[in-house]
Amino acid sequence: MEASPASLSLPWKSKLLLAAFNTITYVARRTDDTVNRGFLKLFDFRVPPSSKPINGVKTYDVTVDSTRNLWFRVFVPTQDATEDIPVMVYFHGGGFAFLSPDMKNYDAMCRRMARKVNSIVVSVDYQLAPEHRYPAQHDDGFDVLKFLDDEENRSTSLPGNANVSRCFLAGDSAGGNIAHHLALRACEFDFQQLKVIGVVAIQPFFGGEERTKSEKANEVNVALSLNRTDWYWKVFMTPGEGYNRDHPIINVSGPKAINISKMDFPATIVVVAGFDVLKDWQKKYYEWLKKSDKEAYLVEYPNTCHGFYALPELPESGYLMSELKDFMHMVLKKAS
Repeated sequence: MEASPASLSLPWKSKLLLAAFNTITYVARRTDDTVNRGFLKLFDFRVPPSSKPINGVKTYDVTVDSTRNLWFRVFVPTQDATEDIPVMVYFHGGGFAFLSPDMKNYDAMCRRMARKVNSIVVSVDYQLAPEHRYPAQHDDGFDVLKFLDDEENRSTSLPGNANVSRCFLAGDSAGGNIAHHLALRACEFDFQQLKVIGVVAIQPFFGGEERTKSEKANEVNVALSLNRTDWYWKVFMTPGEGYNRDHPIINVSGPKAINISKMDFPATIVVVAGFDVLKDWQKKYYEWLKKSDKEAYLVEYPNTCHGFYALPELPESGYLMSELKDFMHMVLKKAS
């Protein structure tokens, strides 16, 4: 493998977008660890769904539970559509505290993903921390799976060619954490039609009490700093209940890890970047899956950073789509 450069090199556009996100979300953090949502709305560039295809994909929104504003956006590829198309349930990143499926970058990324991998993408808008702490985000995600498993709900929310028995759980960063834990829950739940056959963990947000080599090396990072990850965990977990970063929801492969060796855990692809503060935790996750005798694949992009997947100007963003397409094709072939 080609050696990583000594420092991260990004196009100016990528640097600007990452710096803007970090600055805006930092300013929105109050001293009492709440978030100024009103301030964030000033920079909240959201796009509506489009029934008219854009770049070969049409979109629409579905409400699951209006009382908690739980909804998802559906991305339907209109080119080369087949009679039997897999469903990817996608969870966005943002440290459980920021972002949404209808934000411009995420809408564009999921649209690109639906087209490139030829899958119906269901992008979930879960409740955010610190207003809603763990397990709200994971419960929201699992409620979406149960919603899609119901035949009546499915008939009104997904196209007729959507096959939920060929379901992939996917997510980036915090969304990768959610995808993993929902796959665990799916292993022990009796769905009627829905079957999770694969997990796509793009730079999943895991951690632990130990400070890893990648955390120390990338402590101050243009994309994701160690200070920021600590804050995310702090506002995600409920205070005063004895939680630390070795809790199994955070340190999935640590001292309190769930034993998955006897579970029918689905095939998993783990995506890692060389300049990601979380890199070592993601590799530990991959190694834990392999030691647990599960089908797992590691894809590394040594010359990029956390969040590269949402930056289409980076070549690695395009490479990732090809890797995901190959992974899903392989899993679908085995499942058929």
